[in-house]
Amino acid sequence: MAFLAGLAALLAALLAAAFRRIRRHPHPAPAAGFFHPYTNDGGGGERVLWCAVVHLNRRKWIEASTYPHFTMIGQSLGSVYLAWEALNKFTPQFYFDTSGYAFTYPLARLFGCKVICYTHYPTISSDMVERVKQRSSMYNNDSRIAGSIWLSRCKILYYSIFSWLYGLVGSCAHLVMVNSSWTRSHIENIWRIPERTRRVYPPCDTSALQMLPLERSTTPPILISVAQFRPEKAHGLQLEAFAIALKKLSPEFPKPKLQFVGSCRNKEDLERLQKLKDRSTELHIDELVEFHKDISYRDLVQLLGGAVAGLHSMTDEHFGISVVEYMAAGAIPIAHKSAGPMMDIVLDEDGQQTGFLASEKEEYAEAIVKVLRMPEAERHEMATAARKRAQRFSEHRFHEDFTDAVRPILSAT
Repeated sequence: MAFLAGLAALLAALLAAAFRRIRRHPHPAPAAGFFHPYTNDGGGGERVLWCAVVHLNRRKWIEASTYPHFTMIGQSLGSVYLAWEALNKFTPQFYFDTSGYAFTYPLARLFGCKVICYTHYPTISSDMVERVKQRSSMYNNDSRIAGSIWLSRCKILYYSIFSWLYGLVGSCAHLVMVNSSWTRSHIENIWRIPERTRRVYPPCDTSALQMLPLERSTTPPILISVAQFRPEKAHGLQLEAFAIALKKLSPEFPKPKLQFVGSCRNKEDLERLQKLKDRSTELHIDELVEFHKDISYRDLVQLLGGAVAGLHSMTDEHFGISVVEYMAAGAIPIAHKSAGPMMDIVLDEDGQQTGFLASEKEEYAEAIVKVLRMPEAERHEMATAARKRAQRFSEHRFHEDFTDAVRPILSAT
């Protein structure tokens, strides 16, 4: 707490310094600057970023490890310090934030910038608050807190204060672009600037996947799961569902295989991967489960080209690029019934079903069995519709929608 108070005092000093600098340099340079400290991550957020940013020396201030407690507010205040460094080095006319650091927007406006942001997900949402109220233990709500009424109430108060601050700073943006309908609904609810909010789907480069043949070998039929081995991806649920599905198949049915494909960021992810392997052994399905870690994109395309279905089980994933990749590759998506996959991606195309949605392991198992038993002609028809829908999220579509969104604010200056 004392650390955060000290950081807040430091930020107050930075704001005072900002005023002094603005008086010396009242007119920003006619350029666009992108604030994106993690350009080397290579994820969905980095696909949106089409302009490199200046290397920043104090990135530790937004590292989650710097704040073992009060992580959200710590990172948010730390981002202001980091933005100060960037804006002090160069003050652009247009300040683009593509990492979701809303607490930097008031500072950018003080520097005289037009603030434009592309928000992948809200830092806090009503869903997060509701889980704390229900005392549900999840990756973003520690079991120790979930098990305590007093700690849960303290966290609700913390979330309420943070949500109010988040709404205040977010409303400072001149233009807000969001990546999905789910993100849009939450951002509009918290920032309360719907007239300045546009939905722009993220760019999904699926050109190589679109070229894969839709015909698939069913000896054996293959299911694939593509996601980092992070806790929120809920790989364990997929494993349990696969075990249930196997019991529903007749003995003479070809034994399907489940392929997990992903990367590990740290020691915790590696331990999580090992636990999945151990669990597959406990379920007596280890001979039917494969694990592919840190493979090349070329190998990923090859694996997707052999899969009849793709599994996704993250709750409230803001968009879900892996689901789009399944659809583009011709693998029937079986995705979590929430957020991006439910509201934007796995929707009917020209009246044709494009995949399945599930939330419980029994529902996943049922969907898996449906795909495995599906006649080839029916599966081909669904895969064709899914591939067509995936084209809605192409890089070309992103460029068009992004340009349409920013053109008015750029041309008005």
